[in-house]
Amino acid sequence: MTRPKRASDTPFAVDVEAGKKYFWCACGLSASQPFCDGSHKGSEFSPMKYEATESTTVFFCGCKSTLNPPMCDGSHNK
Repeated sequence: MTRPKRASDTPFAVDVEAGKKYFWCACGLSASQPFCDGSHKGSEFSPMKYEATESTTVFFCGCKSTLNPPMCDGSHNK
């Protein structure tokens, strides 16, 4: 399995809206981090859907090493 590209050394804080769907970039190649822009095409990666259950700020993983995708779990500190 190919490893994703590390897009950031920190998480992406995003204000999400309840009921809205977001598609997290799993490959790390998107120019629209932390969201997918289709750059994964032709690879083994695909975006991960996140549906907000409430309007709040969430932290999407930027290092692409989280064990809790698409949310940051602090893996960037390891």
